[in-house]
Amino acid sequence: MKLPFRGSSAKPKLKTPDDRMTLTEHLAELRTRIIRSVLAIVIGIIVILAAYDQVLEFLRKPYTDLCKRKQWENCGKLQFIGPLEGLTTRLSIATYGGIIIALPVIMWQLWRFIVPALHAKEKKYAIPFVLSSVLLFLLGGFVAYWTLGPALDFLISWAGSDVEANFQVSKYISLVGLMIAAFGIAFEFPVLLVFLQLVGVLTPQTLLKQWRYAIVVIFVIAAVITPSGDPYSMMALAGPMTLFYLISIVIGRIAQKRKRKRETAAA
Repeated sequence: MKLPFRGSSAKPKLKTPDDRMTLTEHLAELRTRIIRSVLAIVIGIIVILAAYDQVLEFLRKPYTDLCKRKQWENCGKLQFIGPLEGLTTRLSIATYGGIIIALPVIMWQLWRFIVPALHAKEKKYAIPFVLSSVLLFLLGGFVAYWTLGPALDFLISWAGSDVEANFQVSKYISLVGLMIAAFGIAFEFPVLLVFLQLVGVLTPQTLLKQWRYAIVVIFVIAAVITPSGDPYSMMALAGPMTLFYLISIVIGRIAQKRKRKRETAAA
């Protein structure tokens, strides 16, 4: 009789959703996924710290371009007013960037944590789920970065004609980080809708029936979560979310028809 090697940590193999993990096994699996995600974020933070000056210049570019376009004097530079603000700003940028770099790993670990509760047919969506989640988050971040210039122009205009813009570096980076995070998370909206349709929680018919209410809710959410509060950013967020809502219905209908064909063929 062979004795199991004590040093090995065999993970429970779940072949079907009917195989249930114990609470201890579930918590151990969660801990493993969190540790791997944190390690990926740490590596991303190190990468951003190594290229900090280039990253800061990239984030500052919408502001400097606005100043050049408006021909404002003494504009485009960021300042700090506290002795620790330079360090905290560097750490903030590194953290934001580290999470973005580690996003593929984070999404993969999230999917692997969800997988034991899914059927075999649903597990095949792993790569599309991770890939679409990462690409949509990056697209949301790009849209946020693209709208940052008009948003700053709108916000500065409210200060008056005789007021010069001279931003504090920590508050500027905080605004940029919140904009990218808000847009990136909001752009995950279609992934959630498609996933809920694939697992049978929602149907495309339900989404299509409630489209009027959904659009109103989308615009309300866009107005609430847009950090800058300007109309340009709000429209840039609400517009794609509305389009994604309609696209998710189309994808749900296609998946529904394929499922019915498989069921008909199997009958």
